Amino acid sequence: MKLKFMVAVMAAFAFVFSACDSKDAVNKQLVLYYSQTGSTKVVAEEIQKMLDADIELIELENPYTGTYAETLERVKQERESGNLPALKPLKVDLSKYEVIYLGYPIWFGTYALPIASLIKDHDFEGKKIVTFCTFGSGDLESALEDLKKALPKAEIAEHGFGIRDVRVAASGKELNRFLIEYGYMDGQVEALPGYSEMRPIMEEEKQIFEAACGDYQYPLGTPILVGKRGTPEGVDYIYEVENYGKRNTVFVTVGHEEGAKPEFTRVVR
Repeated sequence: MKLKFMVAVMAAFAFVFSACDSKDAVNKQLVLYYSQTGSTKVVAEEIQKMLDADIELIELENPYTGTYAETLERVKQERESGNLPALKPLKVDLSKYEVIYLGYPIWFGTYALPIASLIKDHDFEGKKIVTFCTFGSGDLESALEDLKKALPKAEIAEHGFGIRDVRVAASGKELNRFLIEYGYMDGQVEALPGYSEMRPIMEEEKQIFEAACGDYQYPLGTPILVGKRGTPEGVDYIYEVENYGKRNTVFVTVGHEEGAKPEFTRVVR
């Protein structure tokens, strides 16, 4: 009788440990991010909450603590000299994760320098990396291309998530769509329609562009062509603009609410 009891107990323990191992094997997702002003942190924590993933903040040995101008100057010097900022050791073991959601602010048109330090210090071979970023105006796409070049042995997801710093309060709903649409989270979202054919801009659309972009600190250009689409939240506009001899694309959204102010969402250069 004792032998049968012991066998039963051992079998129960084996089942428990097997279940734990199975859970650990499934939970192989990590949200890994650097945040300078707190905007990227907001997005990182939303992703962690939605996916029930592990999360880790990338920290510097010598943080950027000066004014905006001083930080800009330090980053500029580091970029030009190739003297990347030193990182504190990560608390997590990256080898245990299969999917890494890598987040950063956009600096000088690409991922922030601490991410370059991370790439130098750690091996991402065989990892699937999904990017997310925050920015003043855009450059989601250029940062993604730079990351692909820097990590040729990693699997970089074709689509990343990006949002302007001033719009992080809206990140929850937009992240929900992004994660479901690209298969990172279960659920259903209504498919968005495509934009209409681009056509010459009319006065009303010029005013929408100006209302959305007129107070941005840098000139975004002169809108020439426009397309639009209706969404459950409002109307999205896509503008082709001319800026210093180049053609860029500027996205603007206007909510359905009465008196909703047009919002500039991003630029593709």
